[in-house]
Amino acid sequence: MNIFQLKIKTRLTLQFTLIVAFILIVFSLSIYYLSSSYRESEFYERLENKALTTARILVNVKAVDYNLLKIIDKNTANLMFNERVAVFDYKNRIIYKSMDNDSIHINKEQLGTIRLNNKLRYKIGENEVLGLLYKNKNNWFVVVVSALDKYGLSKLSYLKFLLIITFLLSILFTILIGRVFAKQALEPMSDVVKQVDKINAASLNMRVKEGNGTDEIAQLAITFNKMLERLEWSFEMQRSFVSNASHELRTPLTSITGQIEVSLLKEREKEDYVRVLESVLEDIKNLNGLSNGLLDLAKVSSDISELSLKNLRIDELVWEARGELLKLKKEYTVLIQFKNVNDDEKKLMVFGNDYLLKTAISNMMDNGCKYSPQNTIEVFISAGEKYVAVEFVDKGIGIDNEDVEKIFQPFYRAKNVKNIHGNGLGLSLTEKIIKIHGGEITLTSELNKGTKVVIRIPNK
Repeated sequence: MNIFQLKIKTRLTLQFTLIVAFILIVFSLSIYYLSSSYRESEFYERLENKALTTARILVNVKAVDYNLLKIIDKNTANLMFNERVAVFDYKNRIIYKSMDNDSIHINKEQLGTIRLNNKLRYKIGENEVLGLLYKNKNNWFVVVVSALDKYGLSKLSYLKFLLIITFLLSILFTILIGRVFAKQALEPMSDVVKQVDKINAASLNMRVKEGNGTDEIAQLAITFNKMLERLEWSFEMQRSFVSNASHELRTPLTSITGQIEVSLLKEREKEDYVRVLESVLEDIKNLNGLSNGLLDLAKVSSDISELSLKNLRIDELVWEARGELLKLKKEYTVLIQFKNVNDDEKKLMVFGNDYLLKTAISNMMDNGCKYSPQNTIEVFISAGEKYVAVEFVDKGIGIDNEDVEKIFQPFYRAKNVKNIHGNGLGLSLTEKIIKIHGGEITLTSELNKGTKVVIRIPNK
């Protein structure tokens, strides 16, 4: 099974154990290697001291002969186990060996190597052998010493045993600690999963506990909560939209159906039919306006990449929107002024969809005129380093503070405009259009004094 197919807790425990095992192996091998190297170096140093001591006594001390040196070697042989010493002259003849019935295995090539390099190390079975060249005034001698480092090898073997046992116990301990650590580390995530699993379409108001608010698990919980807020808002908007849309569509359709049914109950005068048709036409216009608003609202709720975008001059869009609005409603007055605009035309350029932006601008002009006693609105165009701003200022009935917070919701209408025709889609549609263009919209209002709406769009 692939390690990535395991549960996170098991995978973390395994990865943690593998890391610790690797560190322990490197650490143990290093200790064993260094200890082995030190033992070997120290033992060869003892062999060298033995070889030099034997050669000096044999060659330089005239009072010591062959037999006396053998007696000395026998009395000191307990210092190194299975010790053998042999001395060769320049003709490779043995002039001394510590034991008569035994000798060190060495050939002419090895003797030649010792004379060439002054020293040679090699092994015969478990015995370690050192050969070195000893010089005096009259001749050159080759001294060969062999011995078994019984105690050093025993200590090294015991060290190896300890390292293996320590490694196995450490791995077992690491697995146990790793499982506990992984469980504690993933417990907050498990809690998040359990809490998220309880949330459904009917309980989108629930939130995940965010813990300490700083670690990665807390960040995950915070991200979940933000997603839940967006989902809750979307579901609420959808429910509200469906409810209000069905209500708003039902009203004109019911009115049209009722008027036609009443007019058909009996034969009427021509003037009565004209009045009914005029009333039905008015309802149909309202229904048409509502349908267009719903279609535009659905359009701006889609991905902006699906829209046709191009470079546009915001002042030209304002003038075009004004012209189209005044053709439909000749009683309106829209005054356009420029402020903080220099000769740099690029600052007035925006990148967007001309139909949607004109719709947003037209909605603001229509609202300003509709809710003003003089049907008048002032529009100010300004350009900064990063944004183009269009301000819509009217001196109309204004909006209460309680309504300002909800005014951008679809179909929501302030309490003081119930007697003025409208469907509550204009501001909601405008806000969505400006947001998908990367801009922002702000509204400030005061009852019976007027309203100011400012839209800002990034300039090209």
